[in-house]
Amino acid sequence: MGSPGRRHDRARGGAAMNDIQRNIEYRVTHGHQRRPPLSRFLDQCLAAFKDDHSGAAANYIPELTKADPKHFGVALATTDGHVYDVGDSTVPFTIQSISKAFVFALALETVGVDRVEAKIGVEPSGEAFNSIRLTADNRPFNAMVNAGAIACSGIIHGAVADDAFEAIRTALGRFAGRSLDVDEAVFASEAATGDRNRAIAYMLRNHGVVDGEVDAVLDVYFRQCSILVTARDLAIMAATLANRGVNPVTGERVVAPHVVARTLSVMTSSGMYDYAGEWIYRVGIPAKSGVGGGIIAALPSQFGLGTFSPLLDSHGNSVRGVKVCEMMSTQFDLHVLNRASDVRTTIIADYDMNGLSSRRSRLPHEQTILHERHQDIRVLELVGALSFATIDYISRQILASPTRPQFVIVDFRRAPSITVGAARLFADCLREIASPETTIILTGLDTTSSVWTTMQRWIGELPKIRMFALLDDAIEWAEDQLIYRYGGYGDTTRKTELRDQALLAGLPPEHLKELSELAIERRYPAGHKIIASGEKASSLYFLLSGMVSVKLPSGVRLATLVQGMQFGEMALIEGRRRHADVWADTPVVCLELPIDEFERFCERHPASGERFSRNLALILAKRLIQANTKVELLTGY
Repeated sequence: MGSPGRRHDRARGGAAMNDIQRNIEYRVTHGHQRRPPLSRFLDQCLAAFKDDHSGAAANYIPELTKADPKHFGVALATTDGHVYDVGDSTVPFTIQSISKAFVFALALETVGVDRVEAKIGVEPSGEAFNSIRLTADNRPFNAMVNAGAIACSGIIHGAVADDAFEAIRTALGRFAGRSLDVDEAVFASEAATGDRNRAIAYMLRNHGVVDGEVDAVLDVYFRQCSILVTARDLAIMAATLANRGVNPVTGERVVAPHVVARTLSVMTSSGMYDYAGEWIYRVGIPAKSGVGGGIIAALPSQFGLGTFSPLLDSHGNSVRGVKVCEMMSTQFDLHVLNRASDVRTTIIADYDMNGLSSRRSRLPHEQTILHERHQDIRVLELVGALSFATIDYISRQILASPTRPQFVIVDFRRAPSITVGAARLFADCLREIASPETTIILTGLDTTSSVWTTMQRWIGELPKIRMFALLDDAIEWAEDQLIYRYGGYGDTTRKTELRDQALLAGLPPEHLKELSELAIERRYPAGHKIIASGEKASSLYFLLSGMVSVKLPSGVRLATLVQGMQFGEMALIEGRRRHADVWADTPVVCLELPIDEFERFCERHPASGERFSRNLALILAKRLIQANTKVELLTGY
């Protein structure tokens, strides 16, 4: 539905917009109120455009001429469910042609794409919104002109008969997140003056586009245009489209993602009446307007915008609403066709295990194997939303490796989403590299996450795929495999002696014997907490057999140790309180040496005490070097 409102001077308006933009930029930048900048920006838009009284209310529906020309409201809903609103954002008005976008989505969802496309085209018409002309095959050009919208209402009526309007009202309410009412006075006014729409409906029935009673279909159409909404409602409805069909406020999925894609496509080409081409050129955000004074704009994955001001330009679009949308797009560079990103930033780190390892501490001969085979484990850590282009880049980096590692680990813990096309392309990449010689390991994929839900369809049947929740667990498993394959895997039940301890390397036998006599042998079953965080640190432990894990109280693992290693030594540096728990992963045998006894031993044997200090410094230095190596990989410094 449109309006013969006054056409404003584009050139003069553009210059004025530049002045207003500079003023808004200054006030947003230099404002002193502690409010979100977007909230202040919307306030500035409201102040800048409220005195623009150009345009006129729609007059071909008599009831719409009663709208208060001073009303002006703006709301913006983000895809995480936050809503900003300013001005008359809660004043109700009739949705009018904005309903066309949502009823089109409902038709696609209800009867399927094929049945809708058999009756309605998707091309811009080049005609007025209420044109009686159809395509060469006698279909409406698209669902945003009256002919297409009436056809959509007919599709819903054909699917649910007398419940058609309630189905539409309920669906629009789900988009808005609340129940919506009807303005009966506007409905009566539309029905009384809707002869042109009756002509269109009968023409559609003549060509088989509309089935059944024309008056019943028109009743649905007139009522859907008379549904009452606010600018805040429109923002949430638009944000539901921007959020791939999930209402970001209620969390309810309203329509499927493929329905959203098709709806936004038609909105982009045909949503702003015969101003659609200039709109996408200047603003570049999928949108739909209505002669009630509303406009919605949905920027995928970012936000939905709703505006209300009843004064319309010659195209039937809200004068102030258009200006707000233009300012949003210009100020924040939101044009959908003006995007910039670097696919190379998707890989935050790409490395083998040279100088790195898992948190599992290894015996010297195991360390030697891992050092010699460090290129057999390759790790790629990903970050950000994964698209077709980013996965293509990742795939090329994996396949371009000059060596073929035995283990390729891909970590997704920093990747919040992946497109369907990207998941399929990644699966193809994995098929290319998966072989008897190469095992693929995926980490950071919560089985409830959207990334895993999207990917599992494509990778579920791939061979030699392993999954771990944590990257460190995957690296440790790959290390174990290498150690086992190259003959270094040891028996954790094998008992070692004090002379095998790296911390005591270089001490004379008689001093080792003295330490063993000062120590107490302890045995712990698997699952026993040997050391508790917060308790007094009074002993140093030498692990003779078994395996233990050092963990924070939250459960995060700091290290895993096996026979020939020590734990509790940090108390010698950090003080007399434990900062982590130590758990027996297997049955454990260890020597507990009281720190007081050890300090007296060092006083009696200063040379051995100095040797011990050097050994401890060397162990800590290796840990620091490894930590620094990982930091350099992640930061580039």
